Amino acid sequence: MSEYCHRQGARLTPRPYRLGQRQAAVDETRRRVLDAATALLREPTGYTAFTVDAVAKAADVARATVYYQFGSKTGLLEALCDSLAMEGQMDELSQAFTHPDPAAGLDRFVACFGRFWGADRLVMHRLRALAALDPEVGKVITARDERRHQGLRVLVDRLSREPGRTGRVDVEEAVTVLQAITSFETFDTLAGPDRELDHAVPLVTRLLRAVLSGEPTSLNGAAPSLNDNEEDT
Repeated sequence: MSEYCHRQGARLTPRPYRLGQRQAAVDETRRRVLDAATALLREPTGYTAFTVDAVAKAADVARATVYYQFGSKTGLLEALCDSLAMEGQMDELSQAFTHPDPAAGLDRFVACFGRFWGADRLVMHRLRALAALDPEVGKVITARDERRHQGLRVLVDRLSREPGRTGRVDVEEAVTVLQAITSFETFDTLAGPDRELDHAVPLVTRLLRAVLSGEPTSLNGAAPSLNDNEEDT
């Protein structure tokens, strides 16, 4: 009897390779939906009609499949933003917070966002334009911007507490200004239509340092130091 049950149990247990095939199919469908969503956002007019139905049609899957994979339109948008973050190597952003020097950490923060914003400039532009028209898109983009705001607050607060700093930093005011300086819109404007967004990183860095140091800066000059103890050489 026990041997019979053992054999029956073995028959009922899914084979590992079948589970692997099933997971591969799920992953492939998920990737197809995300690719379709990205392609829809790239269309000159299609992006304004960014709906679950439109994405499902573009991916050639059922509407229910999109909901099964992502749960909601918001979930789809979150996954799309995560995909852009992966493409833009945002996993390296953690280095900005682990660096022992908060000023250097801020430099890395700017560099990371320059790369991220430029990962897919057109899609990023369309998403942020759509955020003003679609409340669900707006909710996702606002939440992502808030994360950037919180990251800046951590770094600026660390900088303001650095030993040897003589100048007082108004953290709230500085973070508000830096939020604008590190936005996609600022990088997009400063880079211009003919250059990649990461070309704006040096200028954004100079602007950031000028805000935190209280010193004027030139658009093509050296960035002011954020270290009050640094001697002129």
